[in-house]
Amino acid sequence: MIKQFAHLCIHTNSLEKTSHFYSDVLGLSRGFDFEREGKLFGYYLKLGVNTFIEVFHNDNPSDVVGNINHLAIEVDDMDQVIKVLRDNGYEATDKKLGADESWQSWTTDPNGVRIEFHQYTEKSMQLKGGTCVVNW
Repeated sequence: MIKQFAHLCIHTNSLEKTSHFYSDVLGLSRGFDFEREGKLFGYYLKLGVNTFIEVFHNDNPSDVVGNINHLAIEVDDMDQVIKVLRDNGYEATDKKLGADESWQSWTTDPNGVRIEFHQYTEKSMQLKGGTCVVNW
């Protein structure tokens, strides 16, 4: 019945800043654009096979109510992601091995969306299963 995660929607008051962060800095490409009354209103950013980040313009993005803590994005070179973020003026935490045996680093996009970058290891719980015991 359920196939996979399709997309996560972000509202922003700056399509340009959001596009710069996700496309220019992180290298995501556009899937397609949304237009309303002849103007760009939003877009889909490709985040893997048939998985996307959907972005819509909203002059008051704080009006959007939700309970999402963060977006996690799998990467293949955590050190490179951290370097690219920092080189472009974005904060990124140092890489840390989580309780799930996966590398992680955190940043925040221009809209305040918290992003966890996630790099799997051979011991990652996501790949091996089991019980992840935490102390937080």
